[in-house]
Amino acid sequence: MILVTGATGNIGGALVRELLAAGAGPLRGLTRDPVRARATGFPDGAEAVHGDLARAASLRPALDGVRALFLVSRVGPDAEILAAAREAGVERVVLVSSLTSLTHPHLGPAGENLAVERSLRDSGMAWTILRPTQFASNTLLWADTIRARETVRVPYADIGLPTIHPADIASVARAALTGAGHEGRTYELTGPARITPRQQIGAIAAAVGRDVACAETDRREAHRRLAALLGDEAADAVLDVTGGDVNDELLRVRDTVERITGAPARTFRQWAGENAAAFR
Repeated sequence: MILVTGATGNIGGALVRELLAAGAGPLRGLTRDPVRARATGFPDGAEAVHGDLARAASLRPALDGVRALFLVSRVGPDAEILAAAREAGVERVVLVSSLTSLTHPHLGPAGENLAVERSLRDSGMAWTILRPTQFASNTLLWADTIRARETVRVPYADIGLPTIHPADIASVARAALTGAGHEGRTYELTGPARITPRQQIGAIAAAVGRDVACAETDRREAHRRLAALLGDEAADAVLDVTGGDVNDELLRVRDTVERITGAPARTFRQWAGENAAAFR
């Protein structure tokens, strides 16, 4: 039995579909509202089960009989979640961490990810750690602005990162959950090419079929907006890793997705086309 946490999210939803397509066997998807998940298209063949990652005790029924777990770092109390998984008899965990654990370990969020990685390595369960770069789906933060036909204001508009399609993270997770040779491995994951925020906005404009204006803003304004959502420390960390303090490891395009899955990493343009409705 495989349990996918965040089963209605960007990565978890894609992973559930991939595991079903691969005939991976008994499958559960964790969600806070199984009834709503089923009503809004949770795929047949997987069991939607209740659980809240913020409350590790709520996961015990969902973990019953589970042998492999997919977990995204820093959604809940990870040490407690991993302890509950071990006590339930889980044998393998695939963890989504962050590339910043490698590139910016001094930043607060990256340090927290490193702590979760260490907890998993020390847990006694078999493990695979995925370290993706910036998600293509992060651009959904612009959706309200674009739907309102207003100018998207971004810092570091012409600094490109190798943004990754969440479905590629899911594809690597599926391989790690179901295949051999991935235990004890840490995989850095990127998209197939660097893409700047200005180019991302252009790709979204092409997907929705109209012009979308872009203007570069300074770090102070960007921090004010992000801090309202994330808090000061996280806002500073995001700004560092999206342009304020980039380094060669962060900018490097990796072929890990293709090596693990056998398929080229998806482009941002593909993601924009698949998600154009969110911006219309």
